[in-house]
Amino acid sequence: MNQPQDKAALLPSRRKVLKTGAAFAGAAALSPLYAFASQTPARPQSAPRTNNPQIKIFDVLKYGAAGDGKTLDSTAIQRAIDEAAAYAGRAQVLVRGGHKYLVGTIELKGSIDFHLADDAELLVSTNREDFRGGLPGSQNGDTMSAALGAVITANGAQGLKITGTGNIQGRAKEFMTRYDDAGGIWIPGPFRPKMFVLTGCKDLTVRDITFAEAPNWGLHMLGCDGVLVDNVKVRNMLDVPNCDGIDPDHSRNVEIRNCNITAGDDGVVIKCSRQPIDFGPAANIHVHDCVIETQDAGLKIGTETASDVHDILFERCQIKTASRGLCIQLRDEGNIHDIIFRDITFTSRFYGDPWWGRGEAISFTAIPRTATTKVGSLHDVIVQNVTGHAENSVRVCGSEQSRVHDITLDRVSVTLARTTKFPGALFDNRPTVPANGIQPHDTPGYSIEHADNVTLRNCSVAWGANPPEAFSYAVEAVDTTGLSIEGLKGEAAHASLGKAVSIS
Repeated sequence: MNQPQDKAALLPSRRKVLKTGAAFAGAAALSPLYAFASQTPARPQSAPRTNNPQIKIFDVLKYGAAGDGKTLDSTAIQRAIDEAAAYAGRAQVLVRGGHKYLVGTIELKGSIDFHLADDAELLVSTNREDFRGGLPGSQNGDTMSAALGAVITANGAQGLKITGTGNIQGRAKEFMTRYDDAGGIWIPGPFRPKMFVLTGCKDLTVRDITFAEAPNWGLHMLGCDGVLVDNVKVRNMLDVPNCDGIDPDHSRNVEIRNCNITAGDDGVVIKCSRQPIDFGPAANIHVHDCVIETQDAGLKIGTETASDVHDILFERCQIKTASRGLCIQLRDEGNIHDIIFRDITFTSRFYGDPWWGRGEAISFTAIPRTATTKVGSLHDVIVQNVTGHAENSVRVCGSEQSRVHDITLDRVSVTLARTTKFPGALFDNRPTVPANGIQPHDTPGYSIEHADNVTLRNCSVAWGANPPEAFSYAVEAVDTTGLSIEGLKGEAAHASLGKAVSIS
């Protein structure tokens, strides 16, 4: 099956489920959503389909590509793509194995299969003149999100497939200027393209490929609809900033499955970046059966939330290491709601100061980005059957401008212990101007602030050996209404505190 199932008919019932926490007592309560999520299609075969007479092959070597890793092959590959796109039938642009192809920007078109066969490698040029589109350099936020400078681009393509077992080598270190030992991070140079910017694509498939050492964001899908990302491997450097793994941005009806991701920045991150045109919400996205290693958040929504994000399901994922296991960062005017995380394991720890996150097990926050931001609302989120080890709290935190509400943690088990030597007793609120970016705070098992109607059901907290003084209550709630705690297992970190739960 080349395209994800039609989730539009399956996901709307989720809102009713989310609003009835007791419905999660059994799988049957999830009804059509559970039926969809429990299906795990067989992994596809990645061998080239060159023997299929119904597919016309456009071999890039026949269009002048040298494949020697030294000659710039972008123009030759583009000729093959353009002719394949003009063909009135099924077309495959074949990038043969046994070769390295030096490339700058390549623009893919609709109704083709761009196939990296066998061990074919696209080697990213480090020459700025070989790239088209904006190049964001080391800027942050909106500028980076909107930039179009990338290796693989597409705009408005329908029926595009990117397949094969080949690799795209980003040469990240060659776009950096120096290494900051104190921060454990590479400092970017004046330009560094993204690996992919796929904009406004429909019926998009990305399958079986590997990309490595991205100098900037990895698989960025902006305003796409009907997407399958299957069995993709990401092998980015853990100490290069902003090299996200997979970024569905303003995209809908997306399935990301069976991916194995190593990335210095967020593993899979759903967002709505600020754009000059309205690409609509991010919605109906299913991320499952992935393995993630990162120095930022493992599974994340935000921080760019200029439009709504809703009807998102993360499940059956392993987060091997992260600065935050599960993360929602609402910082802009969009609303985030009807979100499910379930059947996930994680390990979260501290990293150096430049890296966002302070080892929080789970971090759901709604904090204005600037003093003038009218921040949206974060509500109707369920976390179910999630287990992990962390250096910092499970955190559910709104703000005076936006209280979070209707959050359910069901069978969440966390073990807290300090495993690194970085300073503790901190929460990370970045990016924000009105609030403290790094906030001194004790470390409870579950920290709930500026929140309404939060439920902890059959949750637990355990403390590692010799907990530091800053480790505190099993649950600490401040400015919270409608808090329900059912079946909590765990005590305060220190007997001197006298109680497991503190509410103020």
